[in-house]
Parts: sequence; structure tokens; C-alpha cells
Amino acid sequence: MRIGIFGAGGMAEALGGQWAATGHEVMIAARDQAKADALAGKISARAGTWEETARASEVILLAVPAPSAPEVLAVAGKSVAGKMLIDCTNAVGPGATLTAPDQAARIAAAAPDAHVVKAFNLCDVDVWRMTPPVFGGRPLAVPLCGSPEAVEVVSSLVRDIGCTPLNAGGLDRARLMEATMAFMVGLWFDGHDAQACFPPLPV
Repeated sequence: MRIGIFGAGGMAEALGGQWAATGHEVMIAARDQAKADALAGKISARAGTWEETARASEVILLAVPAPSAPEVLAVAGKSVAGKMLIDCTNAVGPGATLTAPDQAARIAAAAPDAHVVKAFNLCDVDVWRMTPPVFGGRPLAVPLCGSPEAVEVVSSLVRDIGCTPLNAGGLDRARLMEATMAFMVGLWFDGHDAQACFPPLPV
């Protein structure tokens, strides 16, 4: 699959590196061209402008700081139309508070002709660097919010990094996933074992 990544930070490196290693064609775009070039060289990808990367891709991972997302999408313009757009951004501030509730909805409004899927926003970047992310013998589950068709496409990319995709409903439910992230991160910051809040299902 041809995957474009907007951003050249940790998430771009972690997920882009995983996908490139499994045989996908990855292209990187970033505000700092030198950073895009450096990351592309590191993970065996290519680098380009926002528009070039969008045009060359079937799926785009939006991995820029949350406040920058609408601006980046505006620059990319119509090049993202019809593409699967994975939103892994988190609009959080000090104390794990949501600074922009409904971030996925803001992104969908900024790219109305793209197929937005909320995914990969619940875990720290170091989790996505694991090959594969498995805990206690159980692969990490990755919830996806979006249209059924878009979720199906992104599910294959989840499986490619050794995780289990979960269809979590339409994009309207992404706000619940964003709030869950902020709530659980707040617990972790306070020193609590947030995972212990969710008992395993009985076998």
C-alpha cells in the first residue's frame, strides 16, 4: 500500500518505520524539509511536499501537533480528497485536559472529501515502536472510528504491525476515544495503574 505521513516526529517514525519494514511504500512530508529527508532516509521511505505526498498515497497518517492539523490540511488542499486519512492526534494540554474536544470532527471538517479514521491515539509512541506490541502474550488492540469501508482499510495496517483492530463505530464516536485517552493519561500521570480499571473478559 502507498502510505503518506504528514509529520516527521515520533509517531511518524514509529508507525512509518513499521509499515516500511513490512513492505509498504512510505512517503514523508513535514514543515521542516530537512527533518522529512532525515526520517525518510532512516526508515527507507521517500520525502516530498504535503501535496506531493498526498497525491502519491492511498492512505495518509496525520501525525502533526493537533493545533497544526487544519493548517496542514489546508496546504495539502484537494490532494487529500478521496484518501483514507488516519488521525492519531491528541489535543491535550497540561493536566491531560482536552484543549479541543472533537479533534477528529475538526479534521473531518478541514478535509471534507477525505475518509477520516481515528486510530493510534491511545498509546505512547514507545508502544508503537514495539515489534510487535504484545503484552502478557496478548496483542495490543487498536480501536478504529470511521466509516466501515475506511476502517476495513486501516484495519489491515493495524494487523501489519502485529496488533488487533477493533471496529469502534463511526467517526462520531471518536470524541469518546479522545476523552478516554485524556482520562486514562491523567490517571497514569497521577501514578495509578489505569489498565487495572478494565478486568479481562471471563473465558
